[in-house]
Amino acid sequence: MIQNSSGSAPYIYVSTRLRVRKAKLLPPEEYQRMLNMSLPEIIRLIGETEYQKEVDELGASFEGIDLIETALSWNLAKEFRNVIEIAPGSLKEFTKAYLRRWDIYNVLTILRGKMQGVAPHKIKEVLIPASSLDRFALDRLVAEESNERIIDALKSEKIYKVLISEYPDALASGSFARMENELYKDMYKEFLTIARRGVKGGNQFLKYVQLDIDITNIKTLFRLRQDGFEEDARSMIIQGGTFTPDEIQQMNQMGSQNEVIDALIARIRAKPLLSVLEDFRGEKPYYEVDIGLTKTQIEQMERLSKINPFSIHPILVYLEKKKYEVLNLRALARGKESKLPSDIIRKYLVV
Repeated sequence: MIQNSSGSAPYIYVSTRLRVRKAKLLPPEEYQRMLNMSLPEIIRLIGETEYQKEVDELGASFEGIDLIETALSWNLAKEFRNVIEIAPGSLKEFTKAYLRRWDIYNVLTILRGKMQGVAPHKIKEVLIPASSLDRFALDRLVAEESNERIIDALKSEKIYKVLISEYPDALASGSFARMENELYKDMYKEFLTIARRGVKGGNQFLKYVQLDIDITNIKTLFRLRQDGFEEDARSMIIQGGTFTPDEIQQMNQMGSQNEVIDALIARIRAKPLLSVLEDFRGEKPYYEVDIGLTKTQIEQMERLSKINPFSIHPILVYLEKKKYEVLNLRALARGKESKLPSDIIRKYLVV
């Protein structure tokens, strides 16, 4: 059990609070109900759940898909910030580090939106002000006249060094893919540094980081293979997990998916991950691989949270489940607005 100067009570408290919050997340059968509903019915149902406050508050200014997008974003950011507030000791630092990914997501969303000429209010709807960049900071970025001014306004942020280095390439190519990859590589490098510097609970955070790196790299590998990417893939791989960039590159050049799976299984120790990889034999479409790996990662995080109930794991598993609840609701709402068949929408839900 992790302890600090005031004993284990703060850790028991946060673990209990998050168990209660996790129990309030939507059960799988609720998504099945929504698949059979119209968009107005889904909006009405969401307004009767934990999102009621945001839906009521925003109802006078937004409607339809815009209302859902904004209410979900506001609720997710509020939940994430609440978790930071109740996290004790070193767990607060680990939680803040984990949430740094939302700064990356938000800045990239703004930069891409500006480049594509998306209306400012549409950009704001999908931003999640859950990390160092709060809602007011993000509003100021969206109001900037150009991407160059947006990047200049981020000089004091950790992501600035990568932004200023990668922006010329993004401008020339018209794509932020390489910038995104470098931002996340830098983020994971920071995660590993924090986890290994001797802070209490760091070993448990390290287990999460290494699992996340492995899952991310395996997803990248399968996506590259599906896209027929035959160039050097090493620059796209995050270091610090089970596999080196050289090993991932070698697997990307293998002839069949079964060969790749054999190579992965030979090194991976986590039994749930071994099991799901066996399910990918043959040429499965990438979305099945992505969803399967995501579900397995959450299940493994659940196991770690039960083994280590007073660690960072209960916090991270709640944050991940909450994130995917919001992503599921967005997928449902967008799918319904686009009049997609329920069977198609179902494929992209993480339940």
